[in-house]
Amino acid sequence: MALAPTIDLLRAARIGGYGIPAFNVIGLEHAEAIVRGAEAERAPVILQVSENAVKYHGGAIEPIAAACRALAEAASVPVALHLDHATSRALCERAVAAGFGSVMLDESALPLADNERQVADLVRWAHARGVAVEGMLGMVGGKEGMRDTAEERTDPVEAAAYVARTGVDALAVAVGTTHGMVERTARIDLGLVSALRAAVPVPLVLHGSSGVSDADLAAAVRHGMTKINLATQLNQAFTATIRACLEANPAQVDPRRYLAPARDAVEAVVRDRLRLLGGAGRG
Repeated sequence: MALAPTIDLLRAARIGGYGIPAFNVIGLEHAEAIVRGAEAERAPVILQVSENAVKYHGGAIEPIAAACRALAEAASVPVALHLDHATSRALCERAVAAGFGSVMLDESALPLADNERQVADLVRWAHARGVAVEGMLGMVGGKEGMRDTAEERTDPVEAAAYVARTGVDALAVAVGTTHGMVERTARIDLGLVSALRAAVPVPLVLHGSSGVSDADLAAAVRHGMTKINLATQLNQAFTATIRACLEANPAQVDPRRYLAPARDAVEAVVRDRLRLLGGAGRG
């Protein structure tokens, strides 16, 4: 199956009332596990690479992009590629050149007028190339010292105006989650999610989803969330499995002996999340 445009997967999920997970890729094992899990569940999926992951790879997006694209093009289910949390226009342009179907330009730390101007300019450029853009309004904590507070959450009226003025295809909103949580204690403001869904005409995106309980995550989708970003849960499974393998055999030197089980552990998380969010069987 061909590489899928991100916007097609988001629109189908929004209309169908299910959530589509966007799983963050750090290395090849992550990408392989995500695609394998999606194929096993017959589900559409989004592979996303963050700016931090690009920094980890020495600032080069092209090698990891090529790997993700090859896996997507060979997959038996729809797989889209997305750039997550870019803070520079240049990186967005490189991602598009590498075959990504959508990019996120995170200008949420800027004053609103500057945020809108920068994102709207990128939207015009990206749409001319058939690429979707995700914007962000509000502040989701956990990155670079930012904290989420009630005052930083996304206002539905402002969100509707932001979408109208920028033309973004999806909107990341702050509704109570925090990036990088290792405990699932975040509480989503479901009333706010419903209000945003009613006010905003494009798919809503939930960042920091790993810190949310299964019940609240499923409820968030029912109330209107569409794209569900997940990273920390995958990394927890990956790292815990490697740790257990090395503790069981401290003399092990072949990385395949612990990376393969770690990849399997990530695949299991992917399959579980796809079932929870309702995407299983829709690919």
